[in-house]
Amino acid sequence: MVASVPDAIFAHPRLAEVYDAFDAPRDDLPAYLAIAGELGAERVLDVGCGTGCLAILLAAAGRTVTGTDPAAASLEVARAKDGGAAVTWIQAGAASLPPVDADLAVMTGNVAQVFLSDEEWTRVLHAIRAALRPGGYLVFETRRPARRAWQDWAAEPPVTLDVPGHGPVEQRFELTAVDLPLVSFRFTYTFPADGTVITSDSTLRFRDRDELEQSLAAAGYRVLDVREAPDRPGREFVFIAQRTA
Repeated sequence: MVASVPDAIFAHPRLAEVYDAFDAPRDDLPAYLAIAGELGAERVLDVGCGTGCLAILLAAAGRTVTGTDPAAASLEVARAKDGGAAVTWIQAGAASLPPVDADLAVMTGNVAQVFLSDEEWTRVLHAIRAALRPGGYLVFETRRPARRAWQDWAAEPPVTLDVPGHGPVEQRFELTAVDLPLVSFRFTYTFPADGTVITSDSTLRFRDRDELEQSLAAAGYRVLDVREAPDRPGREFVFIAQRTA
């Protein structure tokens, strides 16, 4: 996720190191690789790249990739991965992106939902537009409000995984507030090996399709398609938009 102050789940070094274990499997990534190919994108900007899963796959496919994220801890994890050296990693929030003249900018993992105010979302759209070449594309996903995903989250049981380098780690989820269009929640991680407990609080904004289409048009994009997420049918919108001249 991208915000001026990233959540602890991305910014705390210990949580960044276990993030991928709890976020797997990333069944959404093949769809983004396919879209990059469909659009003929050679230069890709991964906005809110986190621990770099998609950026590294895009680079392995022969593309020139820049990954940006405000969380230094997540970028450290990304750099250390196999294939990480093929990506240019930049610590930056989504409102202060480098002018990379990208063919394609992507926001995966519902990064688009961390921008809570209309003003912040507008700044991000303009910053991405400035980082794209004329006619470049923006592709992002966002959860459908009508699906009410937070109701499923509230029932999630604790999960304990044996994470290499850390041993057993327990993750607990708590839904802390539903004040639509905002939904807030907390992850609590317990490291039994030394008794450390770390919490991470997050808030997401749920925007409907019409709201997103209007905001894109106002920021200088043309919406080309709105698709299903292949790995989560009926749960998300996948927007494909193009920068106008």
